[in-house]
Order: sequence, then C-alpha cells, then structure tokens
Amino acid sequence: MNKPKLWTKDFISVSLSNFFLFLTFYILLVTLPSYALDELHSSASQAGLMTTVFLLSAIVSRPLAGQWMERAGNKKVLLTALIIFAAASLFYFFPKTITGFLVVRLLHGIGFGMATTAVGTIVADLIPAARRGEGMGYFVMSTNMAMVMGPFVGLLAIQQWGAKILFILSVIVAIASLITGLSVKLTKTVEPNHVEVLSSFSFRNLFEASAVPIAIVGSFLAIVYSALLSFVSIYANEIHLASVSSLFFVVYAIILLLSRPFTGKWLDQYGPNVITYPCLILFAFGMFVLSQSGGVVTFLLSAGLIGLGWGTLFPTFQTIAIQDAAPRKRGLATATFLSIYDIGIALGSFLVGLIAAKMDYSSLYFYCSFYVLFGVVLFYFLHTKKKNASAKQETQQSSRVQEI
Repeated sequence: MNKPKLWTKDFISVSLSNFFLFLTFYILLVTLPSYALDELHSSASQAGLMTTVFLLSAIVSRPLAGQWMERAGNKKVLLTALIIFAAASLFYFFPKTITGFLVVRLLHGIGFGMATTAVGTIVADLIPAARRGEGMGYFVMSTNMAMVMGPFVGLLAIQQWGAKILFILSVIVAIASLITGLSVKLTKTVEPNHVEVLSSFSFRNLFEASAVPIAIVGSFLAIVYSALLSFVSIYANEIHLASVSSLFFVVYAIILLLSRPFTGKWLDQYGPNVITYPCLILFAFGMFVLSQSGGVVTFLLSAGLIGLGWGTLFPTFQTIAIQDAAPRKRGLATATFLSIYDIGIALGSFLVGLIAAKMDYSSLYFYCSFYVLFGVVLFYFLHTKKKNASAKQETQQSSRVQEI
C-alpha cells in the first residue's frame, strides 16, 4: 500500500516559513544583549531583558492566537502574525534607548508567539495522520537548522559589518518568512468549524487540557536544554576547547538530520514509548559525557548523543500534544505546548544561571544528567500510565457493549 504523500508544496512552504522565522529569532537572540551593552550602555540585567521580554510576550500571545485560530482560521492568523513579525523587525533601526528596544522586543515577541503557534498547527493539519511522527520530525528540523545557522550568521554580521547590517539582515529573513507563508494554501478541512466559532471567550478556553501533561514533561527537560544554550560555549572555554565550541550544535544538527528518517517512522509505527524512553537515556548519557569532557572527541560525542536524545524528544512531545487533542483544538494544543515549554526555557535560563554561579560547569552538567533521568519517571506518570489507564477503560467499555 502506497504511503500518503508528505513532501507537498505546502509542507515545504510552511517548513521554510518556520525556518526563516526561527532564523530571525536566533540571529537577534545572540546579538542584541551585546548590542545593548556596547551601543546603548545598558546594565547586564537590562541586556538580559532583551530575551526575557521577547519570550514573555510570546508566551502570553500564544493561547490568544490558538483561540483566534478556532474563530478566524489558520491562514488568516499566520499571515497577520508574520506581518507583525516582519514589521517589528523594521523598528529595530529607530530606538536609541533600552526602553525603546524593549518595546520593540515586546511587539516582536507577540508576532513570534502567534506565528509559531500558527505554523505548528498548520503543519499538523497538512501532514497525513499515518506519517505525523515522521512529518513533525522533519518540520522541527527547520527549527534545529535555524538554531545552528542563526547564531553564526548574527555574530558574523555584527562583528564584521555592524548593527545596521545586522538589522537589515533580520528584516530580509523576516520578509522571507512572510513570503513563504503566503504561498501556503489550505484546504477547507483545516479551516475553522463555524459552528464551533460561536463559543464564548473564556480563560479556560485559552488552553488545551490534553496537551498540558506532555507539555510539563517538555518544560521540565527544557530547563536542561537552556543550560546548554546558555553555557556550553563558556564551558568549552573553561576546558580549553574554545576552538571547537561552535561545532557543538553543528554536530547536534548533523546527527538530527541523519537520524530523522528513522526516528519519525518508528514513532508512527511503534508509538511514543518506544522512542521516548531510549531517548531520555541517551539525553542523560550525553549530559554525563559532556560533564566529563576533556578533549575534542568526548565534547563532540556528547553533542551527538544529546542531538539524538533531546533532538528526538522535542518533536515527539509536540506530536503527542497534537495527537491527544481534537482536530479543531490543534491550534490550542500547539499554543499550550509551546507556551509551557518556553516557560521551562525562560525559567531554566534564570535558575541555571543562579546555580552556575555556585559551581563549575562540569559539575552543573553532571547533575543535569541525573535530573534528565528523573524525566523517565515524570513521563511514565504523566503520559504512559495515563494512556494505559485510558486504554484499559476503553477495552472494558467495549467489552460491556459487546456483552449487551
């Protein structure tokens, strides 16, 4: 039997739009704090707000975008969000104070939060149900590639050509996200059910309850991932591997790219448990190897293990969040998952920073490896056990019906 087609024009377009969206995010993420310190003469805490304000506005806007998608349709929300995101990119040229920049970051974060919710929902509708694990894995690769390229491009631009070229580049990439988003054509089946659109607004309707348990697991592990994003380059300097620190996420991405054709298909064929538990072990082992790294081989080996472990877990969790929700609730499920996940990233950056001030990075990553292992317990109670109980209940109900 032939598999339903995955690599359609619309799937490629929405993946490219997501790539350019996150490329803009990472280009600015690594450069704006240093710009605030050097050009705006801000304090370190004010520079840190560049990221905090952006993420908080994205977190707040996502549930609103999720409910709006039920009412107005996926495409309309996507285009509105991408226009806000591209317009906000233009505003970086004007502020001369840290306060002005924070206002721009607030607006930019709103566009980013809405857009990431929309693209995540649209791609879930475009991917055939039988290939959802595989398709979501490939889609998330667009985010991973942006994570690798963005910091490199951003630092190169600001160091070699200055802030003006950096901002021009971010505008061009944001417009590319808008253009590729415009080319996505949605069928009527993925537009809102107009009977459901009449539901009244309420705070409870801003979140999809079915996505919360797996989102908590993702957020819990995102705290460790934030420790990698924030401190792995500093740790590389500490262990005299500064010359290869930039290769960490390159190896991470390469392993992801090589493993994706297999891990996504296995998720569809065998279910999330077969994928999640081994990947949690790989993630924990990768953190342990990183904590013991003293040379290039072990440092880059840890990148590969973490890439295979955490790099597979994130799309798996997002797939679970979408599959557990009703079709019309996929927008809210995506918003709920990403918002709770980003809370973990934001909280992790703060907490890990405090912990890192009390111990060396080798010890930090050593303890992180055991922290990840606790994720096995959390996943079992928040997902596996609940699913087993639900399956047992459905079997019992089916047996009663047959007896009647």
